[in-house]
Amino acid sequence: EMGWLVWLGVFILTFCFMELAAWLLHKYVMHGFLWSLHEDHHIYNKDQVWEKNDCFAFFFAVPSFLFILIDSFRGIPLLGAIGFGIMGYGFVYFLVHEVIIHRRLVLFGRINHWYIQAINSAHKIHHSIQGKKNSSNLGMLFVSWSYLKNSWNKRY
Repeated sequence: EMGWLVWLGVFILTFCFMELAAWLLHKYVMHGFLWSLHEDHHIYNKDQVWEKNDCFAFFFAVPSFLFILIDSFRGIPLLGAIGFGIMGYGFVYFLVHEVIIHRRLVLFGRINHWYIQAINSAHKIHHSIQGKKNSSNLGMLFVSWSYLKNSWNKRY
C-alpha cells in the first residue's frame, strides 16, 4: 500500500514535471504543427470568449481523468497521484494564465506581487512575437531568473 507521503511526493513531482511537459507542448506542438489551433491566442480580441487554443486543455485533462478513473476502479494510487498532479497543475495554470495574466475570467483585482509580475512580464514578451517562430518564455510557472530578479528589484 502506498503511504500518504509517497502519494504526496508523486503528486508534487508530477506537478513540477507538468511545467516541462507544458513547455515542450508549447514549443513543439503549439508553436509547431498545431499552430493553427494556437495562433488565435496570440491575436488579442477582447470580444472572443473561446479560442481554438482552449482545445489544448484536453491534452492534459484526458490523461488526468483517465489516471484518476483507473485508480478509482483498480485501486492504483500511483496513477491517482499522477492524475491529481496533472489536475493540480492544470488548475494553477488556468488560474495564472487565464485569470491573472489574460483576465479572461475576472475573479479578483490585479495582483501586485513580485512573482506574479515576473510571470506577467515573461508572458508579455512571449506574446510580443505574433508568429510561430522565434518565440521565448514558453513555460508558465518557472520563469527565467532575470525576470524574477527584475521584478524583485522593482518591488523592493
